[in-house]
Amino acid sequence: MGIGLTHYLIISILLFALGVFGIATRKNAILVLMGLELILNSANINFIAFARFGGMNIEGHVAVIFVIILAAAEVAVALAIILNIYQNFRHVDVDEINQLKD
Repeated sequence: MGIGLTHYLIISILLFALGVFGIATRKNAILVLMGLELILNSANINFIAFARFGGMNIEGHVAVIFVIILAAAEVAVALAIILNIYQNFRHVDVDEINQLKD
């Protein structure tokens, strides 16, 4: 028995669930970003698995490259925002970020 599409989808579901759990339960903004990266990686696994087993030849790989570029840009902007929050408040607790409105 070889590794099939089901195995990739199970790994992707686990990564997605861990990412959602990390976003929902963490107060630290960096850990929330790590959860978001897990979700994006689970999408990448889906794209590659369906490209291999579903007949999508190069389209899945192009989508993965696009998601990786999007994730890199998201991390750069988010880390800049987190550094600004830390500089102003000396913490990165996402529950208290609403004070930025003042």
